[in-house]
Amino acid sequence: MILIVGAWAAGSCADLDVRSDGRIAYADIFRHYGRTSSYVSGCIGGISQISMTSCGGTSLGSFCDEAHDASDFSDGAVSDWYKGYATSSYFPIGDPWASLYQSIRRCNTFLLYIDDPEIATYPFREVEKNGWIAQVRVARAYYYLQLIKRYGGVPLVKVPYGTGHDYQADGRASFEECADFIISECRKALATEETSGPSTMGFRWDINDTERGTITRAFAYAVMSQTALYAASPLWNDGSGKYTWDKATEITKEALDQCLLHGFRLFTTKPAASVAQNAYAYYHITRSDPSRSIDKETIFESSAQTNVWRYAGTPITPGMDRAGAGPSQELIDAYETIDGEPVLDLDQPYKDADHLEPNYNPDNLTYKQNNPYENRDPRFYATIYYNGALRYLDGRSTTVDTYVGGNCGISDDVTDIRYTRTGYYVRKYNNYRSGTEIAGDGYMPIFRLAELYLNFAEAAYQAKGPDVLVRSTVGGEMLCARAAVNAIRARAEMPELPRGMSKDAFGKRYRNERRVELAFEEHRFFDVRRWKILRETDGFVTGMRIERGLSGAFTYERVKLAVRGTNEDKYLMFPINRSEVDKVEELTGADWQNPGW
Repeated sequence: MILIVGAWAAGSCADLDVRSDGRIAYADIFRHYGRTSSYVSGCIGGISQISMTSCGGTSLGSFCDEAHDASDFSDGAVSDWYKGYATSSYFPIGDPWASLYQSIRRCNTFLLYIDDPEIATYPFREVEKNGWIAQVRVARAYYYLQLIKRYGGVPLVKVPYGTGHDYQADGRASFEECADFIISECRKALATEETSGPSTMGFRWDINDTERGTITRAFAYAVMSQTALYAASPLWNDGSGKYTWDKATEITKEALDQCLLHGFRLFTTKPAASVAQNAYAYYHITRSDPSRSIDKETIFESSAQTNVWRYAGTPITPGMDRAGAGPSQELIDAYETIDGEPVLDLDQPYKDADHLEPNYNPDNLTYKQNNPYENRDPRFYATIYYNGALRYLDGRSTTVDTYVGGNCGISDDVTDIRYTRTGYYVRKYNNYRSGTEIAGDGYMPIFRLAELYLNFAEAAYQAKGPDVLVRSTVGGEMLCARAAVNAIRARAEMPELPRGMSKDAFGKRYRNERRVELAFEEHRFFDVRRWKILRETDGFVTGMRIERGLSGAFTYERVKLAVRGTNEDKYLMFPINRSEVDKVEELTGADWQNPGW
């Protein structure tokens, strides 16, 4: 394997070992400090950069029941997905198999050579070298987590293959075996001696703002937390696997406790009313500061700006390209009223199969059908542009009018991608100042503390029930599932969930809470799969068509959008690309393809 190093060659007249065609040998990398450091950056550089366009030009939410993209009638990934055109040779969302294995190979190469005295001849400082090794181990674990979330168990490649590798000996590891490897790699990294203080070397908890993108110990714990949760989930565990809910509780509690003990906290800074609606909204338009002087919640953040204003914007925003992911009515229905009551009956949210007849919660006395957006969970106002929502343009407040004929209304022209199909637009991450001259929108978190709270809550309620306290193994406080969820709700200024709920009742509230808190953060797509509820959630979504009468009063009509062909069981997992499957079958005789593909 060779690397292009033109920039390195230009940096020094002494770099005469660079070949005339730009190639460089591994020995020439690892005898040079700058090249080795750059190689480490390359190992980490494959970490997903998620945004509102990272999946076929739109948000991943458009491919599940979070949203319906306005490009549904245009040729491309969205239309192909909704029509069920996915095959093992063409997967509209994208097929990261090859790119993830390329990143894994880079990591494997570094780990192979960094301790080889004949290759790595530069006198690296041990603390720095060990810190690099730890980061690369965790990056490799992260890449494997991304693979198994999509494909299930995959081949565990731990060293770079040479040209003479015998592929006939390769096989797919089980999901559990992959989870074992991921968690063991994180633990090996965490066993690295911890450095602190002003040092910029080693595997650390604390980094400074110039080190954005550095993998920290918190990142390793976040990978462990998500891996354990997925490994215990119904899609990957039929009840006989080693990753029981008890084991997942232990791992997710350890991860949460370690982060809390090292200063991570939920973001609670309240903004001025002219900046954002509440702390939750402010968090999602504020760039993280790796030193955690203000933002103590973000563990790792995508480097790709969301640019909601352009790719999922409102038509009244100058310079916007398309409406993009329009939040579904099902997502809107998930937001409780401010008194903490669900709007719909969570046991049976809809009376009909088309979701056009909502089954309202009889205990909710706050919700008004003729004024459905009043008195909702503050996260609703931070996440959704709805009919009548206030926003600022050119320093003046205006309303987002999504009624038919309004400035942002549903259009009957299905070829016009500037207008929502659902009656809603994404507000999360959108800074009202953003436009052609100012890029002020937020960045998606890849890991944040709120997810760790929710991961623990899910594992703990499944293992022990909502109210049973779980003892810490690392010195943190005892915590129960209900209290973990309530910590999230407190930041949102929502009432606590009460004591004494049954496991089933709490489970419904938990799933609803996770859906709301993590909306448009690329969790829901995987959650409905690992819970094995895809058939229930992803056949179609609905929207709200609003008409304004002569008196100015509004009427609200739920509308069913096109049926999607993507909720069959085969969509629980991504297909492995046909060309890859054919090569493996020719070499080994084994069919690696996932069920249904």
